[in-house]
Amino acid sequence: MDYRATLNLPQTKFKMKANLAQREPEYLKRWEKEGLYKMLQEHSAEKPLFVLHDGPPYANGHIHLGTAFNKILKDIILKSRRMAGFNAPYIPGWDCHGLPIEHNVDKELGEKKKVIPKLSKRGACRKYAEKWIKTQKAEFKRLGVLGDWDAPYLTMTYEYEAAIAREFNRFLLSESVIRNKKPVYWCSTCTTALAEAEVEYHDHTSPSVYVKFPVKDDISDVDSALAGEKVFVVIWTTTPWTLPANLAIALHPDFEYAAVKVGEETWVIAKELVETVMSEAGIEDYSILSTFSAVGLERKNCRHPFLDRDSLLVLADYVTTDAGTGCVHTAPGHGTDDYQTGLRYGLEILSPLNNDGTYTEEAGPYAGEKVPEVNQRIISDMLEAGVLIHQNKIHHSYPHCWRCKKPVMYRATPQWFISMEKNELRNKALSEIEKVEWTPSWGMQRIQSMVEGRPDWCLSRQRSWGVPITVISCSSCGEIVRSEEVVNKIDELFLKEGADAWFRHDVGEFLAEGHSCSCGSTDFTKEEDILDVWFDSGVSHAAVCEIRDELRAPADLYLEGSDQHRGWFQSSLLTSVGTRGCAPFHGVLTHGYVVDGAGKKMSKSVGNVVAPGEVIEKYGAEILRLWVSSEDYKDDVKVSDEILRQVSDAYRKIRNTIRYMLGNLSDYDPAVHQVATENLPELDRWALAKFEELKSRIYTSYEKYEFHSIYHGLNYFCGTTMSAFYLDIIKDRLYTAGTDSESRRAAQTVLYDILDGLLRLMSPVLSFTAQEAWESLHGHDQKTALNESVFFSDFPAPAETGIDAEREARWTRLIKIRSEITGALEHARREKVIGHPLEAEVLLSVEGELAEFVKQEWQTIKEISIVSELNDLETASGVVENVIASEELPGVKVAVRPAPGAKCERCWTRSTTVGMDSNHPLICERCAGVVAEMDLPAEE
Repeated sequence: MDYRATLNLPQTKFKMKANLAQREPEYLKRWEKEGLYKMLQEHSAEKPLFVLHDGPPYANGHIHLGTAFNKILKDIILKSRRMAGFNAPYIPGWDCHGLPIEHNVDKELGEKKKVIPKLSKRGACRKYAEKWIKTQKAEFKRLGVLGDWDAPYLTMTYEYEAAIAREFNRFLLSESVIRNKKPVYWCSTCTTALAEAEVEYHDHTSPSVYVKFPVKDDISDVDSALAGEKVFVVIWTTTPWTLPANLAIALHPDFEYAAVKVGEETWVIAKELVETVMSEAGIEDYSILSTFSAVGLERKNCRHPFLDRDSLLVLADYVTTDAGTGCVHTAPGHGTDDYQTGLRYGLEILSPLNNDGTYTEEAGPYAGEKVPEVNQRIISDMLEAGVLIHQNKIHHSYPHCWRCKKPVMYRATPQWFISMEKNELRNKALSEIEKVEWTPSWGMQRIQSMVEGRPDWCLSRQRSWGVPITVISCSSCGEIVRSEEVVNKIDELFLKEGADAWFRHDVGEFLAEGHSCSCGSTDFTKEEDILDVWFDSGVSHAAVCEIRDELRAPADLYLEGSDQHRGWFQSSLLTSVGTRGCAPFHGVLTHGYVVDGAGKKMSKSVGNVVAPGEVIEKYGAEILRLWVSSEDYKDDVKVSDEILRQVSDAYRKIRNTIRYMLGNLSDYDPAVHQVATENLPELDRWALAKFEELKSRIYTSYEKYEFHSIYHGLNYFCGTTMSAFYLDIIKDRLYTAGTDSESRRAAQTVLYDILDGLLRLMSPVLSFTAQEAWESLHGHDQKTALNESVFFSDFPAPAETGIDAEREARWTRLIKIRSEITGALEHARREKVIGHPLEAEVLLSVEGELAEFVKQEWQTIKEISIVSELNDLETASGVVENVIASEELPGVKVAVRPAPGAKCERCWTRSTTVGMDSNHPLICERCAGVVAEMDLPAEE
């Protein structure tokens, strides 16, 4: 007889090979066709609301692994919130305006960009953004991210553009918007001002020069030793191109300065830096004539080293002795500190540069020269004039444009700003920051320091594609029109035509008929600059959360990369605090950058870029999702082929555990076969208690957004708790016990309860696999209604059965004893004493405190050790060799030898009862009893 036919062997359609790359699109197609997201929202409509507001990615180019990571994180959170009993809508968004799109459209237009009308160019930009939104939308959906993809928010829709203008006008009416000529980051390549969030720091090589400014005024009253001396003040700079804009030299009021005699000249340098400067300049022959405070030098004049004008000596507490000479070259039009000093001393805010970085006539002999190429000519001229002391190169971190990656400059130009001081915006924002829950917690200190030190927010951009700065001013006196009537007209036209209305209509169409300025003029001008795109996305709390019925403001959570402390988090905070008096979010969660396996930034030139599409094609989106959950995203997130292979291996173990459980539930119906908890064997109750521990851990991890704990918890539970221990032990029961026996049904009860709960717990992460397994577990097919899917279930409720401390201690002891036996079995296998553990007879003796415990648990120890015989070593007959004394458990000794009897052809254990049943001479007594109940013909 083929006894295999009498076994309860696993049966399931859930395949070992996942074929994720092929199966996932099938699920996505059905979910989209039947409207899974909409059904989920209807299902949870009456539940408490949880709002995760999407930070909009830029509608330019394919998604990269960083944006994929971000979207998957959001999806995991939202799915987990739904299963925890919340209504968790997701409205994805896109940032559609700005320089990167306009830059690419310019490239496509070629020479036409110089002559194309503004409205036509804006139309081309809109089409460009629409193309990439369509592409990115498909790529995000492929990740298994559920959301309202049919109605996302776009910063270029008419409604959103109207909202941007509306929010700007709130600031304008509150007089928080100011126009100033002050230094801002300026990209001469892109010919526009930049906000701090649009500047990246990269390594750069700059010239390093020491220059002497001849002192014009008599300064002998500062120190008599200077009388009759040829005195120079020595400055150091890494931007020689700013020297034509020099109007002052700043000294620290508290530093001690030295008059250093060098040949026939006397140089003024901070005393602390004299030795360093002389060493770097290669000057050994020098002496210090005297030392003095800089206070007496205030408002004395030097002469500019190569232009016909004076340079004022001023005092400033930002001067340091970290580098340089302690005498700081000051160009009020080219630096924040310089600008403030210029205002204090009534200096001109001089910036002799055009938009493209070319010198104007104010630069004297350098008019028409280009920055930074002009550096070398200025250095050469200074060398020839005898004012250059020393030149070198310096390698340092320097600001670059986020778009073109070229170095930027500080340049004073007339720009529009939101004042950080008017209406107490800075102080209010700092106060609100403390009310927000920041994850990680250091995020609070980071954004606090940024807001504390940030300048006024430069809003204006000298480009075409964006929402205009909706300012109308008097052509005669410059007075700004601040009128609710104008604001309402702008809103009306923008809602009908979008921001194009500003460029399509004459200024008079925005003003009331007969409107005149307080100066009497009726001639008005519209501003042509557009708003910083960070303002666009920053007002999404008003344009989306306050307007969409399914959302609310403030949102519960904003989640983006850690670079957004200076970007979207900050722009959202300032726009909300400035107009509503509160932060737009209750919580902020940040993740690190995605880097390669060695921790290096991904770069096409380096060749270490991992594209999401390639990963999906090779492994499936499920592996990407599991990778996201596996990383502690608070730091930078590593990815490589090796890391993805490891995640894929972990997935395979989880999947195989699920498959094994499903295979052993093919004939189980919980309504018919469930065994009451009080009737379950001790081992089964232990398994349920371990699952309770996992549930608790996973609940907490979802709550705290600690998804790597979920990954490790699932991995350990499936691979160790289940596969390597519990499932291994109950395999004999499942396969060989009577089909309808209570012992087998008890094991199935536990498997069903655990698997049902496990699939719910893992579905926010492994959405495709959880759904596939859910269908197998519950007998669903393509005809089953979609609202029966795992996504409509809740997380498993905590069971009444827990694991008490006494039981836990007992099982800890049992597992330690099993570990000793397993070690002895492995040793016996290596020594060829046995082949398989079922061939073994284990001989065990225990002395001391464990002796009574082992005696009571003898049968349990035999069961969990999965051996044919467990006998007392002290009373064993025959020869016993290789007795192993435990090092971990004093008093425990284990020996292994082949079990007596023959191998049962059905259960594979060795037993002396094999052959005792004449009807079934090849199987053991236990199996013969099971087979007898099957009413099978006797073996011939």
